[in-house]
Amino acid sequence: MNVNLRASGEADNNFLYKLYASTRADEMGLVDWSEQQTEDFLRMQFNAQHSYYYNQFKQAQYDVIESDKTSIGRLYVDRREQEIRIIDIALLPDFRGKGVGTFLMQLLFDEASKENKSVTIHVEHNNPAMHLYQRLGFKHIHDEGVYYFMEWAKEEKINQEKTAS
Repeated sequence: MNVNLRASGEADNNFLYKLYASTRADEMGLVDWSEQQTEDFLRMQFNAQHSYYYNQFKQAQYDVIESDKTSIGRLYVDRREQEIRIIDIALLPDFRGKGVGTFLMQLLFDEASKENKSVTIHVEHNNPAMHLYQRLGFKHIHDEGVYYFMEWAKEEKINQEKTAS
């Protein structure tokens, strides 16, 4: 697959905003707002999320996903002692459902397996990618309101944890 990651920078903020807005398009279609009201709301939400991520996860890796040198998504990952936490993964609509997410998840699974770590993610209950996470072997750990906290763990790690308890 012709996909690569590169570090995100200030020059990417306009793309990252458009990507964020694309993830909220269905939701925004339900409100009776003017185009300007929608734009203002989405900008405010994007800025709040962007600031939160960078303030909360200072050591995380913030990457833009590219295909043929075209920005197509984002992958934000916080590598911790016992886990690889996916903070956020998003793709532009034209690139969803084409194997890009699966490819990137497999890279993280390979890394986690080598380091005997799990891969974790918070997923909104109504996220269309929920079936992807379940298909890839993520398990529901607990419900956190609008999110499920989910974990993928290599079978050997799971067996080690069961033996230790």
